[in-house]
Amino acid sequence: MKRIILGILLGFMFLCGLVPLPVAALDNNPSSAISVRRGIDLYHAGQPQQALAFFNNFIVNHYDSPLLGEAYLYLSRILLDQNDGDQALRYLRQLPAGARNATTQLLEGRALLSSGAADEGAALLLALDPSSLSAADRLQRLTALVSVRVSQARDLEALYFLNQALAEAQTLRRDQLLQDAERILGQLDDPELAEATLLYQGTAIGQGALWQLADRAAAAGRAEEALSRLNSLINDPTPFLHRPDAVTLWEQLSGKTWQRRTVGAVLPLTGRFGPFGNQVKRGMELALALHNAQNQPIDILFRDSAGEALRAEQAVAQLANEERVLAIAGPLTGQGAVNAARLAQHERTPLLTLSQRDGLPDIGEYVFRNALTNRQQVKALVRYAMEQGKKSFAVLAPDSPFGHKMAQLFAEEALSSNGLVIASEFYPPEATTFDREIKRLMGVDPDRHEDEISPAEKEATELADLFYPEMPSVDFDALFIPDYAARIGLVAPQVVYYGIDDVQLLGINGWNSPDLTRLAGQFVEGAIFVDGFFRYSPYPFVQEFVERFYTRYNEEPQILEALGFDAAGIILTLLARPEITTRDQLRLALLQLANYPGVTGATSFTLNGDVDKVLFLLQVQNGNIVQIN
Repeated sequence: MKRIILGILLGFMFLCGLVPLPVAALDNNPSSAISVRRGIDLYHAGQPQQALAFFNNFIVNHYDSPLLGEAYLYLSRILLDQNDGDQALRYLRQLPAGARNATTQLLEGRALLSSGAADEGAALLLALDPSSLSAADRLQRLTALVSVRVSQARDLEALYFLNQALAEAQTLRRDQLLQDAERILGQLDDPELAEATLLYQGTAIGQGALWQLADRAAAAGRAEEALSRLNSLINDPTPFLHRPDAVTLWEQLSGKTWQRRTVGAVLPLTGRFGPFGNQVKRGMELALALHNAQNQPIDILFRDSAGEALRAEQAVAQLANEERVLAIAGPLTGQGAVNAARLAQHERTPLLTLSQRDGLPDIGEYVFRNALTNRQQVKALVRYAMEQGKKSFAVLAPDSPFGHKMAQLFAEEALSSNGLVIASEFYPPEATTFDREIKRLMGVDPDRHEDEISPAEKEATELADLFYPEMPSVDFDALFIPDYAARIGLVAPQVVYYGIDDVQLLGINGWNSPDLTRLAGQFVEGAIFVDGFFRYSPYPFVQEFVERFYTRYNEEPQILEALGFDAAGIILTLLARPEITTRDQLRLALLQLANYPGVTGATSFTLNGDVDKVLFLLQVQNGNIVQIN
């Protein structure tokens, strides 16, 4: 009982500032540590009044505890938060000299400021080494210095400390600091604002100062000056409170719409190409949903070209001028892609087309392409074949513009890689038999009858078969057949039947179908072909895409959905970078893109804007199509 009474008396005397409380060397009572810990937990949980009661109870009942110093510190923090600097100082000054450190100096400086001793408090805070403080205490030091400089009408100095505080603060605290900066900037005259724009260029404070100058110029009727400042302001990606207001003011003064962080898409959503355009649209919408779930939302404005060149051109004009989008994806095919590319180049708006039309990226530096092109396919095939030691090739292709184009591209690529196409044959596109073309590839005249072969030729053939039974029947290492799975189901068995059974078969993305092994069976075992998308790829990001797509649409994606997903993903990923705010910046970012991890292959762009992809190399193994790269 005496101990309790003594404790109450000493506590009362201390609160009245009559006597200091001693700090004992040792406290064997475990409840004291529990009490202090409980008070600290309450303080950090945002319950300062409950914490205050715990600490007050502690100093009364454990006046001789070595934990008393820690209780004093937290009591002073709580009292400072309540603007009671005088009482906080009383607690701080009870600490022994050995217990004083950077934290106590910070609290004492704040207490002095709160009690009216501005110069003395500021001197203590300025003398502190910030590196000796926790992040939270560094922020308290800076905000305290901001307050004292504002109270002393030294606003530019206040901005100096406020700028440092913004670098320390987390997101929620930054909003309050930015509002504080706005109030300070509003008190500056124009020369001081101009000085602040230079001192804090590239920061939220510098942007805020420039906004004040622009707003004042507009209010005074100096529209040209205001527009000049607004242009500098909006083109700087540094975030600041009044960016939306700056854009609105610019639009009011200029009579135009500023470029928005919005993307356009021109696709055939109706008409005969509508099913294809809607496949691409679904991929884009999935990419948009994933992006907006984790980043500042961006919108994609879809426009229907209906597969018509004029409507595609009109859509690009509307998106570039009326909607002021930063980039456009599409169109898919034909003359519409050409018209759209020409207009996008004229409007200096980056266009990421999905068309295979030849020469599109050559239209200008604002035109890019993200599509599986024929040249990419033959390049990947030739590269792989050459790495496997294949140097001589033959081509068996449909007698159509597509077949002849693929044969030409293959021959060019083989030659540039130090290989050679030594034979090419073309069959009618609707043919079901290919014996004549296959025989000509083998160097045999299909019109020559058995009885026309001389005895000498027969004898030479028989000797060759006797002494060189493993001798290949043809003099090329690989056979390229640019057609689709249904046709390969007819061609491949006949290729083997007529004697070409010891060469590597090479194919295009049209081979990538369940029909291939169902129709051609063992005759395509070991065949190699390429595609821009492989649903069963072991790549984790491809599997994730397939799963997300199936969850959203209840079906598996095809290549057009994958291309749309990647096209939107590329643009949205670049626009997520805060420094990219203009069309020119986006164009340069596209040009510098390197190995974007697309589900249609790692993607880069050449210097002229054409796509450079790492395609999926596929092979038939044991009757299954598998990825081999």
